[in-house]
Amino acid sequence: MGQLMRLLNKVVCGLVLLTGLTFVYAEDVYPTKPIKIVVPFPPGGTSDILARTIGQKLSQEWGQQVIVDNRPGAGANIGAEIVAKSAPDGYTLLILSTIHLINPSLYKNLPYDPITDFAPIGMIAETSQVVLVHPSLPVKSIQELIVYAKAHPGEINYSSAGNGSQPHLSAELFKSMTGINIAHIPYKGAPQAITDLIAGQVSLTFATGPSAVPVVRSGQARAIAVTTTKRMAALPDVPTVAESGVVGYESAGWNGLVGPTGMSPAVIEKLSTALTRILKNPEIRKQMIDQGAEPVILTPSQFAVYIRSERIKWAAVVKASGAQID
Repeated sequence: MGQLMRLLNKVVCGLVLLTGLTFVYAEDVYPTKPIKIVVPFPPGGTSDILARTIGQKLSQEWGQQVIVDNRPGAGANIGAEIVAKSAPDGYTLLILSTIHLINPSLYKNLPYDPITDFAPIGMIAETSQVVLVHPSLPVKSIQELIVYAKAHPGEINYSSAGNGSQPHLSAELFKSMTGINIAHIPYKGAPQAITDLIAGQVSLTFATGPSAVPVVRSGQARAIAVTTTKRMAALPDVPTVAESGVVGYESAGWNGLVGPTGMSPAVIEKLSTALTRILKNPEIRKQMIDQGAEPVILTPSQFAVYIRSERIKWAAVVKASGAQID
């Protein structure tokens, strides 16, 4: 019996060793199949643009296909839930953005927790909102907008990327700080919100930089301010809302890369290192800045701290603005 037990112990130890070697080997050669990056918004918006930029470079570097999977709906919650419930093997990732840290203050029963259900990989970029008006609206500055809106209460319609989106909250915060009355028209994503602004169906919108810059440069819409504390490099002549007279106003957004909780630290590190390399690429940096996004490099641990701080920050903004899901 003793000899049999010794033999069984050797077999078990051998299996444990083999399993460990297989696990390390799998991490070492990652990725061995296509990677999917879920974008919880329609094609054409900021998250989609950044995901395709990062995905293309990852594909070139690793020789594996990187698929951008647009899963819009429910205030970006559908795509987030898909990733939160995916296998933590590094092959299903999410473009996390500001809205995912706003949503806990707007929804009573989220199907995921943005803090505990995701493994941070790294920040991609910070973005400003751009206050855009249709050329038919007779205002060329924030102060002119405030004066006109007070003279025509409830008559200005503004579009947003959806209920509870950062553009929506940016506008609601602006309303609360200026005392104006403008009507919210929610859409199912930034592209539709901007399309109807260009068509004149709405007169005003708060749009993320990468979505706004092309229509400003084409003359299809007029930029009267940006929502961050400093001007955008892509639109250097457009003042901030704060310097336009609304002292203390600020609304900055961001996008980052995460996977499901439980991912191997080695895979997270490999993804983080690759992301950092991409964001340091001069060509990519110029491309992103020209589009209105400022590249930001954070380690996974730094990004985790940032995400937690954003949760606290936006809870206060939601409360102060009085924004609600319609």
